[in-house]
Amino acid sequence: MPKGASDKPKPKGKSRPGSKKRKKTTTLAIHDTAYISAPDVPPGSRFKGYLEYTVQDIEIHPHNTRYLIERWETPDGQLLRGVLPEAVQGGHFGPTLVSYILYQYHQCHVTQPLLLEALHEWGIDISAGQIDRLLTEDQAAFHAEKAGLLSAGLSVSAYIHVDDTGARHQGKNGYCTHIGNDFFAWFESTNSKSRINFLSLLRAGYEDYVLDAEAIEYLESSALPRSLLPRLSSDAPQHFVDEKAWAAHLDALEITTPRHRQFATEGALLGSVLFHGVPKSLAIVSDDAGQFNLLEHALCWIHAERTIDKIIPYGEKQRQAIQETRTQIWQLYKDLKAYKSHPTPEDKTGLETRFDTIFTTPTCDTTLTLALQRLHANKAELLLVLARPEIPLHNNLSERDIREYVKRRKISGSTRSEKGRQARDTFISLKKTGRKLGISFWKYLQDRIGHLEGIPPLSELIRQQAQAP
Repeated sequence: MPKGASDKPKPKGKSRPGSKKRKKTTTLAIHDTAYISAPDVPPGSRFKGYLEYTVQDIEIHPHNTRYLIERWETPDGQLLRGVLPEAVQGGHFGPTLVSYILYQYHQCHVTQPLLLEALHEWGIDISAGQIDRLLTEDQAAFHAEKAGLLSAGLSVSAYIHVDDTGARHQGKNGYCTHIGNDFFAWFESTNSKSRINFLSLLRAGYEDYVLDAEAIEYLESSALPRSLLPRLSSDAPQHFVDEKAWAAHLDALEITTPRHRQFATEGALLGSVLFHGVPKSLAIVSDDAGQFNLLEHALCWIHAERTIDKIIPYGEKQRQAIQETRTQIWQLYKDLKAYKSHPTPEDKTGLETRFDTIFTTPTCDTTLTLALQRLHANKAELLLVLARPEIPLHNNLSERDIREYVKRRKISGSTRSEKGRQARDTFISLKKTGRKLGISFWKYLQDRIGHLEGIPPLSELIRQQAQAP
């Protein structure tokens, strides 16, 4: 199956989206009309009307406004003055120019030096430092809106896609984690990609640690020594406001071994995640990275099949065995897709039996047999779709979303300032989420920077879309 394949069946007899012919100028706004006279019209000719010919163009030129702000001195000596429009307060650059800079950088991946060169050629008096400040500073409103995406997305989702990629920062290795689905996309760059890091992100802004029944249940299934469980257990849930308070609690319990503190911290973080409303039934679809193996974990079939695809045969017999096995796997995948649309108990039993047959039958190639056995060990995660038909069979959505970050990394390299790192995560999250909600990133920027209040908060739109039939 080709990379990027979709679970959604293609309607028969219908062409691909966007291929239908349409009249391209019927909905265009006409800003100017020019009349073209016919040359050398002989006397006695009859006028037959006009032939319409529409030309699209764009105007690029500076538009500078000088505000003359009134100042008055009252009889009692107070000084009154006019107030600038909200969209231009705090800077000497208008909302359209600021929107354009953000759009070119985040949507079109134009680097800051090229932006500076283009704006200078168009007559804009701006410096490299001013462009950098417009891209990274005074973005509190955007950061706040981005922060609300994750909590809104988790509150309406039965499953999420997750993935991470390298994101160097200040010359050191770092990582960017993606969490999302069809409703939202949320990115956060950190210095780690551990399970502790992932659980910390899933708290969606909360900083507390919770030791309750859910946390203890996790610790019982972990590699934490049984002798330490009584120290962490209690009759009532325990809440710790932040990392410092949690570390002090572990010190008081004399849990000092780094490995033991890691397991205890994972449990307390999971307790916080569940305490703040994330359901235990949330399915996490991943490519089998260990840090994502939490709650109801589902694996990507495309990543799983690559285990077979990577095997190099050493003879024709082995090559044929590998090909036959791959054919069986993709036929099973195709039938699982059909099951998602019309699940029945009979099909569920049959698909599970076929899975066991494919992945436990010995083959003529030892390497292939061992690979199949390893995949069979992941049966519960690969076949979670039989109990949860709404769950995707692959993690392509997360791979597509995080490719945006990879592209930016290749163009601009690593981030250097904390504000730059935060701005990159924020605007990629807002842009990708807006795209899923059908909102133009350009119109979104104009609305927010111009304080037009025409587009509701994205977190509100996420909830609306999730409730739509």
